[in-house]
Amino acid sequence: MDFLTCMICLCFAWITIQALYLIARRSKAISRIRLPPGPKPFPLIGNLLELGDKPHISLTELSQRYGPIISLQLGQLTTVVISSSSLAKEILRTHDHVFSNRTIRDGLHACKHSEYSVAWLPVSARWRNLRKICNLQLFAPKVLDANQANRRGKVLKLIDDVNESMRTGESIDIGRAAFTTSLNLLSQTIFSVDLADLSSETAREYKETVWGIMEEVGKPNLVDYFPLLRKVDPQGIRRRLTYYFHKTTLIFDRLIQQRLESRKGNRYITTNDMLDTLLNISEAKREDMDIIETQHLFLDLFAAGTDTSSATMEWAMAEILRNQEILLKAQAELEQVIGKGKLVEESDIALLPYLQAIIKETFRLHPAVPFLLPRKAELEVEIGGYVVPKGAQVLINAWAIGRDPNTWENPNLFRPERFLELENEIDVVGRSFELIPFGGGRRICPGLPLAIRMLQLMLGSLLNCFDWKLEDGVVPETMNMEEKFGLTLQKAQPLKAVPKKL
Repeated sequence: MDFLTCMICLCFAWITIQALYLIARRSKAISRIRLPPGPKPFPLIGNLLELGDKPHISLTELSQRYGPIISLQLGQLTTVVISSSSLAKEILRTHDHVFSNRTIRDGLHACKHSEYSVAWLPVSARWRNLRKICNLQLFAPKVLDANQANRRGKVLKLIDDVNESMRTGESIDIGRAAFTTSLNLLSQTIFSVDLADLSSETAREYKETVWGIMEEVGKPNLVDYFPLLRKVDPQGIRRRLTYYFHKTTLIFDRLIQQRLESRKGNRYITTNDMLDTLLNISEAKREDMDIIETQHLFLDLFAAGTDTSSATMEWAMAEILRNQEILLKAQAELEQVIGKGKLVEESDIALLPYLQAIIKETFRLHPAVPFLLPRKAELEVEIGGYVVPKGAQVLINAWAIGRDPNTWENPNLFRPERFLELENEIDVVGRSFELIPFGGGRRICPGLPLAIRMLQLMLGSLLNCFDWKLEDGVVPETMNMEEKFGLTLQKAQPLKAVPKKL
C-alpha cells in the first residue's frame, strides 16, 4: 500500500468515526419529532443509494410508496422532499418566510459565488437590493417592452440561419440553435454585443461551460452530505466550478472594463442596456452595486437564462415532432392569426392560446430545473401533518408534481389541449402550484418574464416559418426521449430536425 493510499484510508477512517458520532447525536435529537415517512437509512451513508443517476425519477417513485412528503437522511443532511401541489403551496406561500433561504451546496462557494448570487444569497439587505434591481430595472414590463426590437432581431437571425440550413439540406441541432439565440439575446440585452453566432465555436464552448456549471451544481456532492470532507473536495466539484466561474467572469470583466473606459470619453453615447443601467446605479450611489456583484449577477443571468431556455425549446420541439397532429394544429393557428411564414410578434402572443398551451405542457412534463432550487427550513414547522426540522433541506419535486395523476389526466401524455379545457386558467408565474417551473414565493425566478417572451417568439416563429421532419432513420415511435440529469434536465440525445419549406 503506497503512502497516498494509506493516508486516504486513515483520513476516511477518521472522518467515518467523526461522522458516525455527529449522525448519532443528530439522529437522537431528530427522533424526538415526527419526521415524514421514508425509507430506512443505512448507517453512515443514510439514503444516498436511493438517489441513483436520475434522482427526480427515484424520488418520485419513493413518493408513490411513502406519500407526497417524505424524508431522507443523505449522509448528515436531513432532506424533505415535496411531491404534491398542495404541499408545495404550503412551502412556497403559507410558510414562505420559513423556507426562503437556501441550502448552499459546497461547490457554490467557488469564487465566493454564494456570497453574491441573487439565486443563493440568504434573504438579507444585499439580496433585497439585487431583487429590486432585477424587478424594477432589468425585467420590468416597460423595460422588456422597450427591448422588443432587440428580441425580434435575434429571432430573425435564427430564422435566417435555419433558412441557410434548409438551402443546403442540413439538419438543425435545435438545442444548440436555441442556446445561441438565447445567448445572443442576453448578451445584447446586457452588453449590446453578440457573444456567439450559430456558425462559430464560441456558442459551443460557452454552452459546454454553462452546462458544466449546471451539471456540477446539480450532481450529488459527498461534501454536501459529509461536511468534514470540505477541505478534501474528493470529487473535485468545487475545483471545476472555480474554473468555470473564473472563465466566465473573465469575459464579463473584460466587457465591463471596456465599458468603463468608453464612459470616460466625452463622445460616449449611452446604450441603455443592463450594464449601463447597473453602472449608472453604482455611480449615483443610490444602490450598493459594485463590480464584483455585477459580475456574479451576470453569471446568474447567463447560466439560468441560456441553458434552461434552450432545454425547454428542445423538449418542446421534440414533443411536437413526435406528434404530427400537434404540429399541424399549431401551424394552423399561426397561419390564421398572423399569416404563414411570418415572424411571431410579442403583440400576437395573446391571440395564440394553442402555442401558449404547448409551452405550458412542455413545462409540465419537462421542467428545466426538476427540483427547483433547494430550500432550507429556518424553523421547525409542521407540513402535511409531519414536522420538518430546523436546518433540513427541502426539495420540491416539480417533475413529480407535473406528472401527478391526482391532478393531471393521462399525466405522461403530451397533450396541450388540457390547458384549453380547464375552467380555471393554470399559469406558470407562481400562482398555480400544479405548474411551478420557475418556483414561487419571494424566491421565484426573477428572469421569468424574459424567458417566457423568448420561448414564445422562438417556438412560434420556427413553427410558422418552416415545416419540420426528423433526420433520416429517426421516426417518432423510436425517438430517444431519455433525460440527462443535472441542475437542469437536458435531452440526453440532441434533437436534430430538418427544416422544410412550408
